[in-house]
Amino acid sequence: MEQLGRYLIFLKQLFVHREKFRVYVNLVIDECVYIGIDSIFLVTIVSTFIGAVTAIQTAYNLVSPLIPLTVIGLLVRDTTLLELAPTITSIVLAGKVGSNIAGNLGTMRITEQIDALEVMGINSVSYLVLPKIVASIIVFPMLVIVAGFLSILGGYIAGVFTGVVTEEQFISGVRQGFIPYNVTFALIKSVVFAFLIATISAFKGYYTRGGALEVGQSSTKAVTASAIAILFADYVLAQLLL
Repeated sequence: MEQLGRYLIFLKQLFVHREKFRVYVNLVIDECVYIGIDSIFLVTIVSTFIGAVTAIQTAYNLVSPLIPLTVIGLLVRDTTLLELAPTITSIVLAGKVGSNIAGNLGTMRITEQIDALEVMGINSVSYLVLPKIVASIIVFPMLVIVAGFLSILGGYIAGVFTGVVTEEQFISGVRQGFIPYNVTFALIKSVVFAFLIATISAFKGYYTRGGALEVGQSSTKAVTASAIAILFADYVLAQLLL
């Protein structure tokens, strides 16, 4: 409960004595490049192979001749939109982005750079953390869209080129019973997960005490706490929105 209280106070400090709007513009753009552009390769590899594996394993489990092969495309689409693209991508990014946020802020804390900002009268929480949160909320939905597309494409390539399903059957399955709200649901999840990863990781890094060893521990705690928060929020959102 003490940690939860400190976390809520930390969130409140984001909006107290903020700098002028133009100060944040360049900071947000830099964070968008750092979080988004630098993560595209990782998202591409993970999402493509997840889609491919989903297609192959689905085909492996279709033992009944009464089940049409179009089910492969349908399952790849639905599992991608509802779970794999937003949740798995966010957990992967929690390891990359979250650890970096915690490590950077932890290093700034132990080298007294944050203290220097406070001495100059700058709200260090707002100046350092708010751009990371805004950039995450902007970029994460874009990465989830890319992940969803590549996951379905990976399933298509794996299914068609291994011969477990024809091109027409897979595309027919992807189109079958499509619910547009599933895309909206995936984007809502991505925004919530982005907020959780950025704020939890920043919180862990900002309150680092000690030396280099503690910075590493803060990064580990940030990834662990972010992953748990993502899974819990995933369950809550599924209950509320589906």
